[in-house]
Amino acid sequence: MTPEQRREIKTRIEKRMQELRITIAQLEETSKPVSLDQPIGRLSRMDSMANQAISGQRLTDSKRTLMRLERALDRIDNDNFGICTECGEDIAAGRLLIMPEATRCVDCAE
Repeated sequence: MTPEQRREIKTRIEKRMQELRITIAQLEETSKPVSLDQPIGRLSRMDSMANQAISGQRLTDSKRTLMRLERALDRIDNDNFGICTECGEDIAAGRLLIMPEATRCVDCAE
């Protein structure tokens, strides 16, 4: 992997992390429990609870992705960044640009 590719991947990681932090803050608001004191109908309450559950799952997924990106950012300057942890072959630069937290090549990930 060239230094230019590493810089581009690092820039994408940092940008995606910034976006995720904003998303996480928004999801933390929408995933709060539905108050039983709210004067809304039963169906509206059920809809609110379903939306809360969806937001909660998205929040969990976003936090997990953020942690993976933080680990990728820590590893990006290491010589083994971009090397598949299973087969030892290079991970395609295109894959790392799209999914910089990837630790396995396409073949091993399948």
